[in-house]
Amino acid sequence: MARTLLSIYPDSAGRYDEMLAAGGAVRPHWQAFFSHLDAASPEQMRARLAFVQRRIQENGVTYNVYADPKGTDRPWELDPLPLIIPADEWRQLAAAVAQRATLLNAVLADLYGPQDLLASGLLPPALVYGHGGFLWPCRQVRQPGDTFLHFYAVDLARSPDGRWWAIADRTQAPSGAGYSLENRLIVSRVFPDLFRDLKVEHLAGFFRSVQESLAHYAPDSGEGGEPPLIVLLTPGPYNETYFEHAYLARYLGFPLVEGPDLTVRGETVFLKTLTGLKRVHAILRRQDDDFCDPLELRGDSALGVPGLLQAVRAGRVLVANALGSGVVESGALPGFLPAICERLLGEPLQMPSVATWWCGEAPALKYTSEHLDQLVIKAAFPGRRFDPIFGADLKGAQREQLLARLQAEPQAYVAQELVQLSQAPTWSRSHERRLLARPAGLRVYAVATPQGYRVMPGGLARVAGGAGARVISMQRGGASKDAWVLSDEPVSTFSLLKPSIGARDVVRGGRSLSSRVVENLFWLGRYSERCDHTSRFLRVALTRLIDAGGEPGPELFAALAVGEAMGLLPPRDEAGEQAAARPPALPPTLAERLTRAVFDDAWDTGLAAGLKRLQWSATQVRERLSMDHWHAINRLNHDMQASKESRPEPGETLACLDQALLSCASLAGFTMDNMTRDDGWRFHVVGRRLERLHFLASAIAGFLALEGKDRSQGQGGLEWLLELADSTITYRSRYLSQPELLPVIDLLVLDEDNPHSVAFQAQVVGRYLGRLQQSLGGGAGEAGAPFTDDLELLLARLRSVDLSRFQGDVCGDCIGCNACEDLAAVLWALAAAVRELSDRLAMRYFTHVGDVSHQTVAA
Repeated sequence: MARTLLSIYPDSAGRYDEMLAAGGAVRPHWQAFFSHLDAASPEQMRARLAFVQRRIQENGVTYNVYADPKGTDRPWELDPLPLIIPADEWRQLAAAVAQRATLLNAVLADLYGPQDLLASGLLPPALVYGHGGFLWPCRQVRQPGDTFLHFYAVDLARSPDGRWWAIADRTQAPSGAGYSLENRLIVSRVFPDLFRDLKVEHLAGFFRSVQESLAHYAPDSGEGGEPPLIVLLTPGPYNETYFEHAYLARYLGFPLVEGPDLTVRGETVFLKTLTGLKRVHAILRRQDDDFCDPLELRGDSALGVPGLLQAVRAGRVLVANALGSGVVESGALPGFLPAICERLLGEPLQMPSVATWWCGEAPALKYTSEHLDQLVIKAAFPGRRFDPIFGADLKGAQREQLLARLQAEPQAYVAQELVQLSQAPTWSRSHERRLLARPAGLRVYAVATPQGYRVMPGGLARVAGGAGARVISMQRGGASKDAWVLSDEPVSTFSLLKPSIGARDVVRGGRSLSSRVVENLFWLGRYSERCDHTSRFLRVALTRLIDAGGEPGPELFAALAVGEAMGLLPPRDEAGEQAAARPPALPPTLAERLTRAVFDDAWDTGLAAGLKRLQWSATQVRERLSMDHWHAINRLNHDMQASKESRPEPGETLACLDQALLSCASLAGFTMDNMTRDDGWRFHVVGRRLERLHFLASAIAGFLALEGKDRSQGQGGLEWLLELADSTITYRSRYLSQPELLPVIDLLVLDEDNPHSVAFQAQVVGRYLGRLQQSLGGGAGEAGAPFTDDLELLLARLRSVDLSRFQGDVCGDCIGCNACEDLAAVLWALAAAVRELSDRLAMRYFTHVGDVSHQTVAA
């Protein structure tokens, strides 16, 4: 090869280079990796880059950035080249991180306990009490083993002389450990031989310590001979690191829950499951302190668990990290840590922080004002978040304005020394053979154990998006790296993944499903079906409007009357429509109403609004959907938005409805062919059938309630009804005649073999609910009767309908005949029973309130 990768590798320019020593020589611990990389062909590196991107896409690794056009589908950025740290250097670094975690834990114990640090002057009271993260309701709340920080992270950077400095502490709900694990699984497969030969430390032992630590500190652990129930609390799918929450929950074996999944009864936290309430012993939280309990911390929080703090105060549940631990994330605290370390631990601080001055002290404010060009200004408290201000960038009026702000409110600001971050090699994606140098940092994690803090051998390495960047941020185009810690001893091969599955380890069904997950599966079914029948009705109406050349006929008027009664159409614009009963609207205005019902998501019962609800429910259960299932839902919404932005004509709107119905049919196929038949799936099917039952019963009842002449004028009145119920082909295959009322009623109402009939939906719902009640126990509703009793009674009434009353020469225009009105009444009652049944199912299995919440399982 004519030249090596070093020939065009940029000079460090005053920065520490992770790969190269002074003079440009490759550092010893990088030598083997660089030699392998330098010998790789362009084709090999292209294949490796493609493998990384493919694995990220296949595994659904995302990092959500708010207001990002890619939304919740923004892929995680991973550079295939690891950050390599030698064994001797890592031992010193790990010891310093463990000491820092121990120190910050002791600071929290003091601030929420005796407050000796405040009394002795080692911490200014204004720095603590002015911090929004200091939670007064948490004062004097005891923590098991006096452990406040169960999971700790610190952001590190190297100075130009190679020393590691602490940049920021993460103590509330440290993120990134799950991404570190995913990075490891991908990069170790990109360079499998090097990973083995360099003896890289594995991560599984650290995560095993996380499991054991939470189980150890959990109150009443092992009570009744069963292990404690530990859950991972997430703010939800729109959190930027939601992928990591779901990933860690699966890897650690913890149920992933949101605030509404938990409830506090008698100072004890319970998880709502299909089989009742199960006691929760420990919560690994991934949401901020004050959002965790709306009763005592933040009243407007919809993410927390009411009464959680009282359960903690009573010692009935462990919350990790302890509520209120965010107070030591203050950017001003590092300046006081050296003296505090001597007081609390009796030893010097092993890892220095970046030189920090809290402007709330007069000498620090004076120094900051005089040396502003060499400093970075940051917020002292989280309530005042703003981008770092580099003093050297300010000139003239901007500089004077900042100095005035510092003088006016000095306690709100922190000044830090400007650090030249080290640089690490990354692989160029635009050149076949080129290494780029990018500013790098490392986030390291530690977990509390009875023997002290254990540090993850590695962590989340990050690199900036550009060579001259002074801040590393994934939200600003940065990327991640795997961090390889080399070992000079044999590497442990321990894995949390079982090497083999025995007969006793086989898992079936979904008994541990949280009520929230099942509820969203239930509503995913309902919204899928609702979008289908809304699309079908709007297609019926729009097709007839187009076919009639814009002149509504009797059959379209009947369809519109039913649609309006069911709330599927926006209200008429009286200023733009004729007040006469027929035609119901001027053609252009009617077309606009139908278009609005398709595309306007502000219309609550329209198609666009239904699709938004469908996607929301799917987002809540994304981990239970196949990639194809998820992509089909996404495509449906994207296609709808694209069509809306093109301002479609009626013909184009009709084509959009055709595509929506095809997508809805594919969702039904995924339900029947791709989802595992557990209790969650059964609720999903029940949701679909209840929605279809409600729609069919309401639509047919509305049709039968029309005046006789409006039902019978022209055969089109029955044709649109058959089309609405997706039963046209079935009718034509059975009857070689134009639609008549008697066979149509038989097919759409009474035929239990027609999957689009009322009777079919009712008997399927009854069958599945019977299985669920038998499987889950407690097969009675609030009044002690089975859920399906009302359905069975109404279905029996349907089966007793005398079809002879609907014969053409008897029924005619219904003069003196009440057959249609009688059947409509039964169908209206059936629709009402569906609404009541849905509410009863929610009370029994989803919210666990009232008399049906008696079943409680204490682990």
